[in-house]
Amino acid sequence: MSVAYQTSLVLPAVIVAAEDFVRHELAAMDASHDFAHIQRVRANARSIAAMEGLDAEATALVDLAALLHDVRDWKYSGSDDATTGAVTAFLTDQGLDLETINRLVFIISRVGFKEELTGANGPGAAPQAPVLSLEAAIVQDADRLDAIGAIGIARCFTFGGAKHRVLYDPDVPPRDGLSKEQYMTGGAQVTTINHFYEKLLKLKGMMKTSAGSQIAAGRHAFMEQYLQQFHDEWNGRA
Repeated sequence: MSVAYQTSLVLPAVIVAAEDFVRHELAAMDASHDFAHIQRVRANARSIAAMEGLDAEATALVDLAALLHDVRDWKYSGSDDATTGAVTAFLTDQGLDLETINRLVFIISRVGFKEELTGANGPGAAPQAPVLSLEAAIVQDADRLDAIGAIGIARCFTFGGAKHRVLYDPDVPPRDGLSKEQYMTGGAQVTTINHFYEKLLKLKGMMKTSAGSQIAAGRHAFMEQYLQQFHDEWNGRA
């Protein structure tokens, strides 16, 4: 039996097991990174996969990667390697072949925003665009779509509250040219409103699929409208 044929038979059962695994893993998470977030990312990924013409097996890989992408997220676990370790162990226990495990781990490892930031601190830091498989591009776009628009706004404030961040400080400007280290370590300049300018408003231009870009455009415009209203209210103009 070929690896491809074996994988097509095994994946549906692994996806069912992954649903239970991820529900348990994320049970104590705040609403910005809970199982409802996972379900929305899966829905986004399926929509993009259909629009991009992905076949059934590749779509199943996308679905599984979307399910597992936030397991032991570094923002909560404190470890940049925790996701890969936990996902690899789970998939191995499910009897998935090594080639497919490696494909899934690759997809998941490319989802994060920090993977496209330079390693050097300072104003020269700029986003980088690594070469991705179509499956990885779809899952990345699907996750980023849930970070923008109406739900993205709600998630941003939920996460900021969970991390006890300042809502907004007009004396603390957003950081230009954010590096990977600066993004991961945070610091005094981390406010919830600054997060829009440091990350969320950049995501529309970082989409990798044409389908993701189409969907992102409307969500991005909604965020811009919201931020204008926020600043007008903050300054007593509305």
